[in-house]
Amino acid sequence: MSGIQSIMLAAGGTGGHLFPAFALAEELGRRGVAIDLITDMRGDRYGGGFPARKIYQVPSATLASRAPRDVAKTVLTLARGTSAALRLLGQAKPHAVIGFGGYPTYPPLVAARLRGIPTAIHEQNAVLGRANKMLAKRVNAIATSFERTKFLDGALAAKAVLTGNPVRKAVLDAAAIGFLPPLPDSPIRILIFGGSQGARFFSDIVPLALFALPDGLRKRLRVVQQAREEDIERVQTAYRESGIDADVAPFFSDLPARMADAHLVIGRAGASTVAEVTAIGRPSILVPLPHALDNDQLNNARRLEEAGGAWCIEQRNLSPERLADELERLLKSPDTLAATAKAAKNAGRPDAVRNLADFALALAEGRRPGGNRTS
Repeated sequence: MSGIQSIMLAAGGTGGHLFPAFALAEELGRRGVAIDLITDMRGDRYGGGFPARKIYQVPSATLASRAPRDVAKTVLTLARGTSAALRLLGQAKPHAVIGFGGYPTYPPLVAARLRGIPTAIHEQNAVLGRANKMLAKRVNAIATSFERTKFLDGALAAKAVLTGNPVRKAVLDAAAIGFLPPLPDSPIRILIFGGSQGARFFSDIVPLALFALPDGLRKRLRVVQQAREEDIERVQTAYRESGIDADVAPFFSDLPARMADAHLVIGRAGASTVAEVTAIGRPSILVPLPHALDNDQLNNARRLEEAGGAWCIEQRNLSPERLADELERLLKSPDTLAATAKAAKNAGRPDAVRNLADFALALAEGRRPGGNRTS
């Protein structure tokens, strides 16, 4: 059990920021460390089940545009959040504050710096996010999920430690299942999911691509696809008319298990998706969400493609015909699927939550993760 009494985590806004914080909170809790969460009003959507002693909320804002009025409004809100965080930190007295990206992390980390509390940020993506970029020079240490992180160089790289991106226990359980490529004339299982922002494109394109496959391949398909509620009926109809066995739903609570059951995954390239598909070790076609801030998904997908663990295709280049050609090539080559699954597994970091917990405790004890005292 650690001698550190408490650590505060700062996250909010989206699940992509909160889920790794959740995994770290669970691991530190198992090590006897009390966890507090500081978030903004949006983070309350996820806060109900967050394993924290207490959940605080402070004002925060995202810079929506460079218009002077918007900039002034954002700066004022962040200043109010920092003032509130200063008071909260004085009450909670954490040994360290760790942020997980997004503008809600800015006020508590700036406040912690003002109070002399050790600070760190965790970057889930292969490119340093905007809020993390603003904070990187101010914090004592930086935890990363990829071996190379865009915009992290020079003095910033010197205080970076590769920990990986923590995943849920259900993902770690699924990771114990090895990959077996499809046998000749046996079912081929494909999983398609795109999250709330990306599912519509896959609903439009994937059924058409699968319908275009040769009869011998199409009859072997077993498809699991996430679709938005308003698209489910038309996607189900498309598969039914194509004679393809498909399970279509807006949400799958057992997604990690379904990923482990798949021979091929088609999805977006958010940080959590990449962390999960590599932890489990499955070949994937990744279609980065276009217009994402800082092209983070494109960078994530390209990193995994460079490692041989996925195929990255930008949405603007992906037609039903192109996807059908790619699928026919891959599904006729089980050895290629197996090699890519192995490369994905090798790129995964199932020990990320342990690494990040060690990182957090070293920070709270006044050490850099390498063992030196922090400045």
